[in-house]
Amino acid sequence: MDKQTNNRLLENTFYYGPFEYPKGSGNWYQGKHESIITKELFDAVQQQMKNSQLVRRENIEFAFTKITKCGLCGSGISATEKFKKLKDGSYNRHVYYGCTKARDKNCKSGYISEEELIKQLQKLVDSLNFKKISVQDKIRSEIKRFKKFQVLATGKNDSIDLIDVDTRNYIKFLLKEGDDQEKRDLLTCLDCEIKLKNKKI
Repeated sequence: MDKQTNNRLLENTFYYGPFEYPKGSGNWYQGKHESIITKELFDAVQQQMKNSQLVRRENIEFAFTKITKCGLCGSGISATEKFKKLKDGSYNRHVYYGCTKARDKNCKSGYISEEELIKQLQKLVDSLNFKKISVQDKIRSEIKRFKKFQVLATGKNDSIDLIDVDTRNYIKFLLKEGDDQEKRDLLTCLDCEIKLKNKKI
């Protein structure tokens, strides 16, 4: 059973009595079935789930916070995440970056979505200077990993060499598809500083 299904079960009031029908209608009924749990236990579980989510969210790290500065006041950049609930009960996650206002509490740099931030970085890749050796080391590591996967999955080991890889396109790919740590590692290979000013890199 996946985590999302588990959460739906734990949030279901039916187990202690009342239920909503149809779902989302606002029409509530008291079930005639015997309660499986008490209302007190249900409330305690909801509070525990809420506390767990708060801890997890407070400890989260974002891809571009530690390597980006505000171009207006020089403060660091922080990130916040928003969740939009979909009809199927799942959530869409959106991350926004903006000035921490540590140096200027009135800074008006504004917020930018992570999606837009990545698009701007991808457009700039061709004009940015990367530490060539560092990027090549990352690509070599990726080629080795791919070759291992290829052998395990197909039994083949086609020849791929560093010279066959378009470095700039690899960087663009990693900005979009890499995990947060890969993106951070990649941007430490830059020969320049990243600054966010008025929603622009």
